[in-house]
Amino acid sequence: MIKALSIKNLTAFAPAEFDLNAQIVVLVGENGVGKTHIMKLLYSVLAVGIEERKKQHNAVPTKSVLQNKIAEKLVNVFRAETLGRLARRRQGRRRQGRERCDIGISFADSQFDIDFGFATNSKTEVSIGKLPSAYVEGAAIFLPTRELLSIFPNFIAVYDGHYLEFEETWRDACVLLGAPLQKGPREERIRELLAPLEQAMGGAIELDKNGRFYLRTSNGRMEIPLVAEGLRKLGMIARLITTGALVENGFLFWDEPEANLNPRLIKEIIRTILNICSQGVQVFVATHSLFLLREFEILLSGDYKNITHRFLGLHHGDDGVVVSQGSSPDEIGDITSLNEHLDQSDRFLELEL
Repeated sequence: MIKALSIKNLTAFAPAEFDLNAQIVVLVGENGVGKTHIMKLLYSVLAVGIEERKKQHNAVPTKSVLQNKIAEKLVNVFRAETLGRLARRRQGRRRQGRERCDIGISFADSQFDIDFGFATNSKTEVSIGKLPSAYVEGAAIFLPTRELLSIFPNFIAVYDGHYLEFEETWRDACVLLGAPLQKGPREERIRELLAPLEQAMGGAIELDKNGRFYLRTSNGRMEIPLVAEGLRKLGMIARLITTGALVENGFLFWDEPEANLNPRLIKEIIRTILNICSQGVQVFVATHSLFLLREFEILLSGDYKNITHRFLGLHHGDDGVVVSQGSSPDEIGDITSLNEHLDQSDRFLELEL
């Protein structure tokens, strides 16, 4: 589990400290305050370590490997022209100087701790300060705002063979979506997690030998592009559960899971996220939805009160983004988009009266 993040001069952020020591972390804020950037940063570092562990089982991390791999992953995930573009540039006289971005990530297990940095003129390497003594285990998944099942056929082959303006998170997620189904002692837990999802979808997700996804219902198979997008998002999570990627010892980053979902499906998604947390997966969610936030509050105060949780509010400040955090949304400051929802409700009630 990631315990804390320290950053200085990353994109819109001046020095900022994040307490992430919880099973579910919810980042809330306006557009442009860096919610997705925080998740992409954490995902990039995790993905590099997990991939290197697969390549070199029991190998010890080295600076020569990580300084290049982390830089490459950050560029591909953020889609920046160079690594240095991610370092914050100050306004005024100092704007022309070389600013440095410093990042530190600590884990519940300190052997995975790492810190590194880079400057505005950096291109292909980060500078490693603290080197982890082991690579992170499990799986790391970053899900964008849209579903990926409908673009899955041949996407990986096309992405690897051509230059596409898609973030590498899409390619990485498609790799996990196409993984073989999980067999063995975890099958019972997988069935328990799948049951409510398949009930909501009215069927089960299948990957055909032709590389296309289908929703199999009691009436037959339906091609995924013909399925409603909200159900496709449920199907994406269902598939990742069946492959074992979201069953234990992993990390899920989900950018605005509520996008294109009706309230009934949002409730199903939140319950599924908390069920995944209960299996040992640390989940990060970025949102500015009042409905989603309230649903988290309701469930975390009831059926899922044993799930540890943190809420982080990101706000525009005079010198970059300011972070407020706590164990409830009441502790993260005023979020304009949330206040707009409340204000509209008040105006509607006044109209009715």
